[in-house]
Amino acid sequence: MTTNQHQNQNRDQDTSAPAAVRVAVVTGGSRGIGRAVARKLAEDGLAVVVNYTRDEAAAEETVAAITGAGGRAVAVRADVAEEKEVAALFDRAEEEFGGVDVVVNSAGRMVLSPIADLDLAALDAMHRTNIRGTFVVAQQAARRLRAGGSFVAFSSSVVGTQFPEYGGYAASKGAVEALTLILARELRGRDVTVNTVAPGPTATDMFLTGKTPEQVDRLAKTPPLERLGTPDDIAAVVAFLGSPAGRWVNGQVLRANGGMV
Repeated sequence: MTTNQHQNQNRDQDTSAPAAVRVAVVTGGSRGIGRAVARKLAEDGLAVVVNYTRDEAAAEETVAAITGAGGRAVAVRADVAEEKEVAALFDRAEEEFGGVDVVVNSAGRMVLSPIADLDLAALDAMHRTNIRGTFVVAQQAARRLRAGGSFVAFSSSVVGTQFPEYGGYAASKGAVEALTLILARELRGRDVTVNTVAPGPTATDMFLTGKTPEQVDRLAKTPPLERLGTPDDIAAVVAFLGSPAGRWVNGQVLRANGGMV
């Protein structure tokens, strides 16, 4: 082989560009399930935009955990129910990392009360985050996700179990389930999947707050696996839905609850 042939061969081998980094936006990523999702996606090689509303220090802890392990992440404040703030959140993701491939809306609010006693201001605040917030984030995801992308929303298994005192919360999450398949169908031809994860009882601060040890123990024994879920359990499900392995799951609500009916 001549020198020129060697040079041409080397040039042909060097023309392959490095694969573009995949990018995730995780709302509510400062703690609980959102933090576990952000860390899991970073472990899988995605650059992560960690969204928070109030707790900047906790969001920065999530970022530090990711970058300390060799990943890429930034923390960005935005109220998920505010359209302009969420648009700016996606702008930052595109400016920082070049685009958006996975959107996980894990921001949520839960108030427990019998329906007869639920403060309507608390109901409005909960629905503002859980319904309007999901809708606003879904709008930006629908406009911005690149081909091969995924949108993952969050519901709750109480939509099915219908426990007392969860009426307002379950109503807000039922709305999320209702829009899941509709959005998947509206994104036909875009190569973008839309799914919702509905965890059962999961050991997070939001779940444990206000419950007695007896209540927690009773709920832990409800699934056949006889334990509470962990944030890492849920993060693994979300990561699957956002990965190439999960591409054929679309328009679905997955009850990630250990077999709880």
